[in-house]
Amino acid sequence: MAALCLAVDIGGTKLAVGLVDAHGELADAAQVPTPSTDDPEAVFAALAGLIDRVTAAAEPGSLRACGVGCGGPMEPGGATVSPLNIAAWRRFPLRSRVHEHVDLPVAVDNDAKALALGEWWVGAAVGSDNFLAMVVSTGVGGGIVLDGRLLDGRLGNAGHIGHVVVEPDGRPCSCGGFGCLEAEASGTAIAAITGGVPTDAPKEVVERVGTMVGRAVASVANLLDLDLALVAGSVALGLGEPFFAAARAELGRRARMDFSRSVRIQPAGLGVHGPLVGAGALGWRLCGAGPGR
Repeated sequence: MAALCLAVDIGGTKLAVGLVDAHGELADAAQVPTPSTDDPEAVFAALAGLIDRVTAAAEPGSLRACGVGCGGPMEPGGATVSPLNIAAWRRFPLRSRVHEHVDLPVAVDNDAKALALGEWWVGAAVGSDNFLAMVVSTGVGGGIVLDGRLLDGRLGNAGHIGHVVVEPDGRPCSCGGFGCLEAEASGTAIAAITGGVPTDAPKEVVERVGTMVGRAVASVANLLDLDLALVAGSVALGLGEPFFAAARAELGRRARMDFSRSVRIQPAGLGVHGPLVGAGALGWRLCGAGPGR
């Protein structure tokens, strides 16, 4: 019987659950739209139903732990979460509620930090100990590995590249600031600017979004001496090469220090499976396996 970790990814657009083995292989994944509601229990009920559907496919006794990636901010260890893109959850006790539901050890962390773990484990960051992984989707998040360690910060919220300011006095952001990367380049921002589906954005919008992402990556690379930036998320991957070309061009203009000129920006290696593999990596870390143990 193969040992498995339950992997949960919670986003503003969709909830996803899967099973991840000790080699980072994903199986039996399923997803549902994130309920649009002000009722926190309605969101959790949708998540719990999805968990039940996926765990029913696992052999009895095969599940070792559960890893949960969720948008932030959050309190240490995901004791409570307040995702900016899930208005119903403010200081929602996610870790304890999932533990009560699945009766497994549960690790909760920022979804983009989980992505960083997954890419470090079996993705495009294998062998790199200084990199940024980021998600450009409904919102924008990031996780940073520095000197071979996933950065947590004082309260576990390190890596929020979506709230690096890229346009002074720019668009208002859901965090309360102005000109944040999330306010300028997320799927939510693109839809507000164009009035349409983000991946149908015109060429000038695609190039501007890529430019904003490259600008933010340059700031982080100059600050932290990184060698790699991996970009995932439905918006970034959906916009494709024109987005990445604009991001690389802006990165080249802005990262001019001797140590930062060589930083690379490229699509994340795990594609659409990255968030769930990353969540699985969180669970395997509880078992003393996976990356960064």
